[in-house]
Amino acid sequence: MDTALELTTRNLDYKYGSADPANGGMDCSGFVFYVLTQNGVRDVPRDSSQQYVWLRKAGYFRAVNSRQEDTFELDELVPGDLLFWTGTYSIERDPPITHAMIYLGREKGTNQRIMVGASDGRSYKGESRYGVSVFDFKIPRPGKTEEGRMSPSFIGYGHIPGL
Repeated sequence: MDTALELTTRNLDYKYGSADPANGGMDCSGFVFYVLTQNGVRDVPRDSSQQYVWLRKAGYFRAVNSRQEDTFELDELVPGDLLFWTGTYSIERDPPITHAMIYLGREKGTNQRIMVGASDGRSYKGESRYGVSVFDFKIPRPGKTEEGRMSPSFIGYGHIPGL
């Protein structure tokens, strides 16, 4: 968690294809890859789809079908878990996982769930953020965004193998 939070202080942009903060930014799976490998986690895949597969194969993944923030399906969610979405952008990949973040826990005072990672438009306390930052963890409602695109769907979470 220290590595992840330290990265948020560097004013890093969202940079698709980057897993190195020296490039001035990172993408979501690059952030996860960097944080985990810097902390000795081995065999971490580079992209979000393969990170999802990695957790599924290890048996550490928990699917979330509910769209309610207080669902029992989040009862086993703990700080450090990886979070996964599909539909954040259009891409042909199987499985179609398009976004990953690291769960931080509940914020003191507000008890709101928060996460850390790289994004090109999520928000924190109602303020849109771009790049490496802390973000609100919300389960998006199915439907269309204001731009007419389908909204992303939260798929679930998983514990990091070996931790």
